[in-house]
Amino acid sequence: MKFTRKPMVNWYDLKQLASTGIKTMISGVFGNFADKREFQAAYARGEKPFVIDNDKEEIWIDYISDLGDGFDATYTMAHLLAQDTLTIDNTTTQRGRILIMGGDEVYPTPERREYENRLKGPYANAFPWEQNIETSLFVIPGNHDWYDGLTNFMKVFCQGRSIGNWLTEQKRSYFALKLPHNYWVFGIDIQLHADIDEPQLDYFRKISREQMQKGDKVILCTAEPSWVYKSWSMKNTSDDRMRFFIDNIILGATKNYYGREEDDVQVVAILTGDMHHYSHYEEKIGGIVKSHLITAGGGGAFTHPTHFLKANVEAGDNCTRELTKNGIYPTRKQSLGLGWWNLAFPAYSPHMLCLFAVLHLFTIWNLQIFDQAPGSFLERLGELETFSAILDHIYNNLKYNPAVVFLHFVLLIGLTMFSDTFTVKWSWIIGFMHGLLQLVISYIMIYFIIGFVMDIGLDLIWGVFTFAVLGGLVSAFIFGLYLLVSTLVIHNHPTEAFSSFRWKGYKNFLRIHITNEGATIYPIGLKKVSSWTHDFKPKGSPPKPIFIEDPFKIDS
Repeated sequence: MKFTRKPMVNWYDLKQLASTGIKTMISGVFGNFADKREFQAAYARGEKPFVIDNDKEEIWIDYISDLGDGFDATYTMAHLLAQDTLTIDNTTTQRGRILIMGGDEVYPTPERREYENRLKGPYANAFPWEQNIETSLFVIPGNHDWYDGLTNFMKVFCQGRSIGNWLTEQKRSYFALKLPHNYWVFGIDIQLHADIDEPQLDYFRKISREQMQKGDKVILCTAEPSWVYKSWSMKNTSDDRMRFFIDNIILGATKNYYGREEDDVQVVAILTGDMHHYSHYEEKIGGIVKSHLITAGGGGAFTHPTHFLKANVEAGDNCTRELTKNGIYPTRKQSLGLGWWNLAFPAYSPHMLCLFAVLHLFTIWNLQIFDQAPGSFLERLGELETFSAILDHIYNNLKYNPAVVFLHFVLLIGLTMFSDTFTVKWSWIIGFMHGLLQLVISYIMIYFIIGFVMDIGLDLIWGVFTFAVLGGLVSAFIFGLYLLVSTLVIHNHPTEAFSSFRWKGYKNFLRIHITNEGATIYPIGLKKVSSWTHDFKPKGSPPKPIFIEDPFKIDS
């Protein structure tokens, strides 16, 4: 399959930011007024759960999430998934009979060409079609797949087409799989705001009530780690909605809907992405592990930090969620170390550097040409020596210069609103201080640059353009410093701080083995992705996967 190899998405590209912002607003309208899940239910009326290898002694399943981004990372992970076997630490695992993609199959937005270039092309070439190999693909959408209201998601994943040797079978954006040894996989579509539509609830309720029996175990796939988000903000209600779905739709326990005892059916694991790292929580009641909550969002997108994660998360009803030992990837130390790359923000985000440079150019231009006092603002500024005289001079000019005041207001409010109040409520104060620092530094630079230009006898126009260029560079560096302090000290901006340098490494996926002895999860990680030639050969060493932590059983 022909496609264009794409680099990692630059989230601080101004054109990209504008495009994604517009699509985000539009998707909100789709989500509220044109929910395609209603049409799916009509189109796939009467669809039953998929029964896969139910008579077999064992089955292997692969799970990957957050994958369709830059070519090297996406293809490297697809290459690993496509291998017949992977041997790690003398343990051999087999390629999944089923591949589950757990959300955000493409970045930044779900245009058809983006699916082709960032997902279908890499995966089809990693595992070309062979008639004698039977592999199925099931997919749930993440928020990036929802930005067009699932229009292209439906075309790519819900029309019985193949991506290489992975064949799609579902007709809806959610699915249920009946597997050997009383195991089920439920993949749910939570839309953009942890919302589950009524036809979807009916679909899973009917399966749970009529087909599930005592002793059945469920692996639930969803598109966000609601337990993590709740630990950051008690106002986030996605975890409450998730618990409602489990208790009322899967278990039917609240009012004994299905005529079963509370523990007849168990949700033994919840798998998710959205955060581009690996983390493993154990949900315990009375010290006994009841379920495993696993974030495995390492399919190809930039790496998210793990040092934000809390070791213990209260879940109510005497239930606690605890991180397992060695249950995060990258490790806390590695995550903290990655944060320092924000000091290279100007190099990674030249668009932001240019934005600051243009802003400074308009500021100094307006200060100069709209000066109300006799003489030139810059000439008089360069001649002043005392701090109070400099402040008076700037103040007297700003009083009659609404254009500059407006530019300062836009910068200050913009940086204040940029602050991440989801993880830290009072972080808007830090954002406001960041804006003030940018303004103060800009005037300090104006004073010294203009003074230097005048001392060496150059025309002031050189000072204007020197300030614009150096001011853009310094402001971009301060922005990166703000992100560094935010991620290492304040513990906010996990996405904004780590999307800035777009780290390719620390990828992961899950391999699940179900036998008559239960289900075992093999968390497979990759510290460094490979680069690839045009004929799909690795440049240098091939990818070297590891076990993030020891394989573990999920049966309680």
